[in-house]
Amino acid sequence: MPKETKVHSFSKLEAVLIHDAEPADFEKAISTSGYGKFNVILYVISTAAGWSTVFETTTMSYVFPAAECDLQLTLNDKGWLNAVTYAGMISSAFVWGFLCDTFGRKKLLIIGLLLDGIFLMMAALSQNFPLLMIAKFLGGFIINGPFAALTAYLSEFHCAKQRARVQMILGAIFSLGNLILPVLALIILPVNMDFRVGMLEFHSWNVYLMISSLPALASGVAFIFLPESPKFLMSTGNNAKALEVFRQVYKVNTGYPAESYPIKYLIDETLNNNYDINKDVNEDNDGVTVTKTARQMFKGGIHQMKPIFVGPHVPRIILVFALQFLIMMGVNTLRLWLPQIYQAMNDYKFQHNGSAPLCDSLEIFQPKYDDINVTKFKCEANSNNSEVYTNSMIVATTSIIGYITAGTLINSLGKKTILCILGLISGSMSMTLYFSKTITSTILLSSMFVTFGSIGINVILAVVVDLIPTSLRTMAVSLTMMFGRFGAALGNL
Repeated sequence: MPKETKVHSFSKLEAVLIHDAEPADFEKAISTSGYGKFNVILYVISTAAGWSTVFETTTMSYVFPAAECDLQLTLNDKGWLNAVTYAGMISSAFVWGFLCDTFGRKKLLIIGLLLDGIFLMMAALSQNFPLLMIAKFLGGFIINGPFAALTAYLSEFHCAKQRARVQMILGAIFSLGNLILPVLALIILPVNMDFRVGMLEFHSWNVYLMISSLPALASGVAFIFLPESPKFLMSTGNNAKALEVFRQVYKVNTGYPAESYPIKYLIDETLNNNYDINKDVNEDNDGVTVTKTARQMFKGGIHQMKPIFVGPHVPRIILVFALQFLIMMGVNTLRLWLPQIYQAMNDYKFQHNGSAPLCDSLEIFQPKYDDINVTKFKCEANSNNSEVYTNSMIVATTSIIGYITAGTLINSLGKKTILCILGLISGSMSMTLYFSKTITSTILLSSMFVTFGSIGINVILAVVVDLIPTSLRTMAVSLTMMFGRFGAALGNL
């Protein structure tokens, strides 16, 4: 009779009975690996990686007031700069989803984050509007990959009972990034910087963008020292490496020798695949597929996407795409313009010695440049934006509290119930915002709207992770976010 070993996870999950001679599936193997130091390390590195996504899409919102005179930005220019990053993300959704599900999460995280750091540096060195547009488009094109890979990678180091909460942790990481940005803006942007390095001219906003590239570069290097996702390794038939990863996680989490990990064999997940993702491709020594030609890569991508759009997944995946499109159109359109809205209300209050309805305050958005003759009006950048940055910090802090609360409730209430509650509350806040007459009420309503809407975005991603098989997961996340970002881009134009 096979020997039985009783293993307890540090996360207070139920004890798991392991038969040494039995091949284990992924859920049993990852539960046996425990929950502890390794997961904490993973969260720390994922925090920097998550911030890089936030920094890529949001930094321009804080740069606009400081850079509008240097770059002679009109309102249309600002809208394009907000939208162009999402345009880059949309254009790369298919590419990154296929590459990540083919070559693995780790490789794409390393390459993508390092490239994103480089393009953020390129944006920091930009001296005019066209160069900045190009840098932001390329940054958006690249960051789409690490975002989807990070979502899958982090989920695949946790068992099913923890997976929904992991998505809330990711949301909290992004919200913390949204808190860091106004803090950095408050420290850097009001400083009067004006110096040259060779032919390049630098101001405070250049330095701000340069510092925002550091999380991407640091996390790209850090992922070199982390293992590949064991779930991905199992799905590609590389059980030997997957078992080694489980042993490493077990050793770090429990402090016991890796050799004492009770599971000795893993089931062959490739036998359960209903389609052949390796058609027209070779396999390297690591068991990861490599393409022969560009044509075969395209055919492989079609084979990989086909199961998402056929069979029982179709009605649900269409609903998911539609929900993400609508939520991200609303949330990101408002979120990216909040610093400008707060600035407009602040300036209106100062100039008219009193508050006014939100719509009246936004009249101060009248462009400082005539689109035909940009020298017609004198431009004076307002560097006294401390109250604007403080208001943005309040919004970000509210989001963090919201994610922590949602993380504790999602398993008990369920994703569907949480999503319905979030939609009703955020929609109500958005409609009420139209009637806001004070800065305080605008901050309160916008904070609630952004918080509940952002949580909804991540709940939808948690649904996708549960809905779609491993070999299609990153592609499905990429497509879901592609539809969402298409909505965000439209909302900013």
